[in-house]
Amino acid sequence: MRRSPLLDLDAAQAGPDGDLDAPVPAHYGSPLREQALLAEGAAVTALARDVVTVTGPDRLTWLTTLGSQDLRSLAPDDGGAETLLLDAQGRITHALAALDDGQTLWLVTETGRGPMLAGFLDSMRFMLRVEVAMRDDVHALGAMGRAVDVLAGAAREGGCLLGRWRDPWPGVVDGGTAYDVGLGSPEHPFRHPGEGYAAGFVLVGEEQVRAVVTDSGLRPAGSLAWEALRVEAGRPRWGREVDERAIPHELDWLRTAVHLTKGCYPGQETIARTLNLGRPPRRLTTLQLDGLSGEAPLPGAVVRMGERPVGTVTSVVRHHDVGPMALALLRRATPLTQPLTVDITDVTDVTEGEEGADGDAQVVARVDALQEPLVSPEGKAGASPAERPGAGLRTSLLHRGGRER
Repeated sequence: MRRSPLLDLDAAQAGPDGDLDAPVPAHYGSPLREQALLAEGAAVTALARDVVTVTGPDRLTWLTTLGSQDLRSLAPDDGGAETLLLDAQGRITHALAALDDGQTLWLVTETGRGPMLAGFLDSMRFMLRVEVAMRDDVHALGAMGRAVDVLAGAAREGGCLLGRWRDPWPGVVDGGTAYDVGLGSPEHPFRHPGEGYAAGFVLVGEEQVRAVVTDSGLRPAGSLAWEALRVEAGRPRWGREVDERAIPHELDWLRTAVHLTKGCYPGQETIARTLNLGRPPRRLTTLQLDGLSGEAPLPGAVVRMGERPVGTVTSVVRHHDVGPMALALLRRATPLTQPLTVDITDVTDVTEGEEGADGDAQVVARVDALQEPLVSPEGKAGASPAERPGAGLRTSLLHRGGRER
């Protein structure tokens, strides 16, 4: 995407160079107040996202065969859907918000990922009737709850609404399943921390961004506010939570982005095998961090149980209500009640020519952390079989072999 026009507002403050959200304002002077306004449905956020379009009569069936979600029923103004593109081993290569206006399929991905997505899609066209294009001139404006409709109304009145997407998180869409088996009890059923999350965005042309924000009457909020509410909801983001070995089960992404019975697509074997025969090796969790020290870890920080490393922090925010918190990927079997700590690191400069001349990350402190689980340590989803398929047959054969001996 190109630099957001909202960075030209007087109070807009940019984030650090190289940050994932650098093309949009980080805040407008009061990040915590902006969070509260955003949560109340009274604010709008410029999102750092790339946009790719697919046109042609085969676009929906084609993307359905390439991705994890069934997109064939997408229709104008239906809120859209979410899909993942996976490699042959089931690892996540792209996470896409998809919406269709009847003529064009709009695919929204992380900023900087658009050219790679467009290149991949273009290489997979073969003889199908589809055309792929980058749309650097289109921007995504995010909001929560009623504010999504307010934004869409302002854009529609201005004649510049290109599409509206509603985030399905943390619901379980048709064909999906949730990895929360065992997290609750009959007396205390599991309640997802994102239960009240109601995010969405509208797509508008670059030249209309400021006018839509002004006409909506919503207050501007920065990316720090958006990220804090996302982390509170346990909502995975490709540019933060996904590493080179992540599979959807670990992030509970089968809730919203995977259709289990739609048919073949790259990576489907891993999806089915892990669901039916195995357990994801890691699990996403929310960490409530001790804020008394005033120190916060950085993404990539090691999570420890005692001295033993058990995971890695993926996102860190300061929430306006509950203080510092994070998302982390932990080893699946890490006990839910075990006390954890997270490393606080600093880079120590060293003299040129010495070992580690580029600077070494030194652990200078640790902060206590409590888990708020998102994915069960049992590693089972609602759609997982009660026992491993074929287990009864294997037991029968073992018993018969014993009798024969």
